[in-house]
Amino acid sequence: MTNFYSAVEARRSMYAISKEQTVSDERIQEVVEFAVKHAPTAFNSQSGRAVVLLGEQHDELWDLTKDTLREIVPADRFGPTEEKMAMFKAGHGTVLFFEDEAVVKGLQDSFPTYADNFPLWSMQSSGMLQYIVWTALEQEGFGATLQHYNPLIDEKVRTKWNLPENWKLMSQMPFGKPVAPAGDKEFQPINERVKVFK
Repeated sequence: MTNFYSAVEARRSMYAISKEQTVSDERIQEVVEFAVKHAPTAFNSQSGRAVVLLGEQHDELWDLTKDTLREIVPADRFGPTEEKMAMFKAGHGTVLFFEDEAVVKGLQDSFPTYADNFPLWSMQSSGMLQYIVWTALEQEGFGATLQHYNPLIDEKVRTKWNLPENWKLMSQMPFGKPVAPAGDKEFQPINERVKVFK
């Protein structure tokens, strides 16, 4: 099995993570920058954006998210939510993924025939970027999950880190050194999911 296949297979949702580093923060930055640079995008639009939060900045994101959810989740049912926020905060960092809506709008204006498709293609590009980062972080010894607390936290995130209005938050990826293995994963029959015609 090649290294690529091994990386694809090893990438899993890892919820039990710690703040312990497996590589330097500089290496984490290199990984994310590489992914943003090389992730495929429709019309080479390069619409993906990423914010890497480390240390106290990472902690503040999950405190902010917890406070936001406390406003909408009933107090008597908040325990599991609080535990989940603590689990994410226990990690070393978080990557926030965005799409630049100004880029998408510019493509819609320039290519009106495809206008309805550009938001969809933007989401597909973002998914590929997220997958590249997730798999690369796994290769560096980290475990991660993909979370979606947007749009609930969008404005607070934009204000806290002074981000452009046209950056649309797509997902949050908390990561850290795994402290427990991923659970078993069941697979549906592959012959029901892939058809080959010759």
